[in-house]
Amino acid sequence: MSCHGMSMFVLHCGRFLKPVSPPAARFLPALYFAQYTKIVQKKLKPSAVESEPTSPPLSPLSPEQLERIARNKRAALDKLTSAQTPPGFGESWRRGLSAEFGKPYFKQLMSFVAEERKRHTVYPPAEHVFTWTQMCDIKDVKVVILGQDPYHGPNQAHGLCFSVKRPVPPPPSLENMYKELISDIEGFQHPKHGDLTGWAKQGVLLLNAVLTVRAHQANSHKDKGWETFTDAVVQWLSDNLEGLVFMLWGSYAQKKGAAINRKRHHVLQAVHPSPLSAHRGFFGCRHFSKANELLKKSGKSPIDWKAL
Repeated sequence: MSCHGMSMFVLHCGRFLKPVSPPAARFLPALYFAQYTKIVQKKLKPSAVESEPTSPPLSPLSPEQLERIARNKRAALDKLTSAQTPPGFGESWRRGLSAEFGKPYFKQLMSFVAEERKRHTVYPPAEHVFTWTQMCDIKDVKVVILGQDPYHGPNQAHGLCFSVKRPVPPPPSLENMYKELISDIEGFQHPKHGDLTGWAKQGVLLLNAVLTVRAHQANSHKDKGWETFTDAVVQWLSDNLEGLVFMLWGSYAQKKGAAINRKRHHVLQAVHPSPLSAHRGFFGCRHFSKANELLKKSGKSPIDWKAL
């Protein structure tokens, strides 16, 4: 600092600092500067309140408030999934499978089927595609029979595999199933129709791998996304229920059921009941009576196969 600057500095500081004794006068400028620095630093130092601002402590939420928040969240999610749920989908099945509805593959699948209905006749009718979800609660399923593709003729498919609407005569595969039932279940008589709703209401899930088809064109909706969805159905049942009996007839059904947890469930395998395959091992498999035996072992009531 120059002599002139120091003099001005001393004059300025004289207003704030106490006088000093004469012997210390020669050190006055340096002393004034040091004391001035302390004064300035003290004035510039923020207070504890300013340097460490604190927010008022948050009050913990009460159990009632937490429950209300959770309830509102569930309601919002339910509203969203309800908007994405296809028409005719059973409520208990919606709750179990709603995670699939928002996935890209399912949205593309629904768009595909909607476009197909605009241009072609598609079976089953839209209101019957998910009949299998309307017959019983998802947690009441006891037996699972897997099919492949819906019937592609008029008035046949109605959302249950192997089943046809009355008064349509039973197709050949179902006729072979009835023949096996006559020999396997005491007192079973041919019901003179092909409607298997009576089984479905007892907890027999009759699920095709593909749920729609273009009229008179078998497998026309194959590989469009239905297989992914019905795989998710089988996986949910395998993961969330106990002691189910899966009837896997034919190589296609057996491949689809490969992921079933066989430590938790029972799997019965045989050839397909179609006329081309049945003579190679479907007759005599006794799967209907075996299913009832396994259900009893699991503590479940047996299926009345005669109730059609």
